[in-house]
Amino acid sequence: MFDPLSDGFMEDPHPHYAEVRRHAPVHEHPGGFWMLSRHEDVEALLRAEHSVDKGNARSSGAPAPAPRRKGLALIDQDPPHHTRLRGLLSQAFTPRAMSGVEPVVRDLVGGALDDLERAGGGDLVETLAFPLPFAVITRILGMPEIDTARLRELTGLLVRLGEPGSGSRAKEDRAAADAEMTGLVSDAITRKHRERGDDLLTALIDAEDDGDRLSHDELVAQVAMVYVAGYETTVNLLSGGVLALLRDPDQLSLLRARPDLDRNAIEELLRYEPPVHLTRRITLRPHRAGEHEIPAGSVVLASLAGANRDEGFWGPDAGRLRLDREDARRHLSFGGGVHYCVGGMLARLQARIAITGLVRRFPGLKQAGEVRWNGLVSLRGAAYLPVRV
Repeated sequence: MFDPLSDGFMEDPHPHYAEVRRHAPVHEHPGGFWMLSRHEDVEALLRAEHSVDKGNARSSGAPAPAPRRKGLALIDQDPPHHTRLRGLLSQAFTPRAMSGVEPVVRDLVGGALDDLERAGGGDLVETLAFPLPFAVITRILGMPEIDTARLRELTGLLVRLGEPGSGSRAKEDRAAADAEMTGLVSDAITRKHRERGDDLLTALIDAEDDGDRLSHDELVAQVAMVYVAGYETTVNLLSGGVLALLRDPDQLSLLRARPDLDRNAIEELLRYEPPVHLTRRITLRPHRAGEHEIPAGSVVLASLAGANRDEGFWGPDAGRLRLDREDARRHLSFGGGVHYCVGGMLARLQARIAITGLVRRFPGLKQAGEVRWNGLVSLRGAAYLPVRV
């Protein structure tokens, strides 16, 4: 069964996911949750419109409808409140809005690559993967002056405190970090009402659907969510994608030689090394997976990383990186159903510009030491990736 404490898991969890998928693709875990690993089962769960609200978890019986919680972020809401929030939020993430982001990303990537060139290399996480998504989010939001260093610390802290096994004080520490971040963001939004501009935050303030607007508390929750959900995940996508290419020289050479593969290459990197390994649903009704019927009110962990390398779906080469894979876009790295990642377009854009720019600018790019991992299970990624350019 799923065991993140097993030998070698933190170094490389994919062999463990493969064993679980092969021998127990659907199982009830003694930790009090169910686990799904096959692509078919994971995709069906994500499309089934079960709950993301842990308040719906019960040991037995159908869960009662969850009351609306004012200001709760999109990723923690179920329909119909999720539908309302997503409709308003998506107005600020339209293709037209995103078209103005590309020059910002290119400018930031160019500066990071200049720094790498001057130094002859360095830690790719600290130089590129770590600062880029935070700077992009801050720039496109048009955040007023804010303590960005502390905001970045709080973002990372909230991600880590949300992980399984984060310790007995995690609930209290998370509440304190959340309260501090809420205060920072709330103050920035108050000032933004007076300092409007052509940016995402102004668009969120103005977003309207038949007279409905986001309240101040809801605005704070969505902005905090964009940082927490869109930051660490993109760090993992950038560092994980580059590491996968460095470990496969043939695919690295292929990407350098074939600009026509750029978009598909990012889909394959998302499949091969997803930035999020696990996601959770709570069943609102009995759910069938393989030969098992999962009761209503059950917590179900869906292994996105396991599903993305399922030989039963992808074929015998599922464990190989292949940038020209025709169906790479069918990965589940951005989830599925009504909770499909609203920021997927932005993540793809950053990865395409940063990864292709890095490998083509530096034909001598090499790994210059051992990678160190961040110690997380759901958001596993590199904390340190030394390179020479």
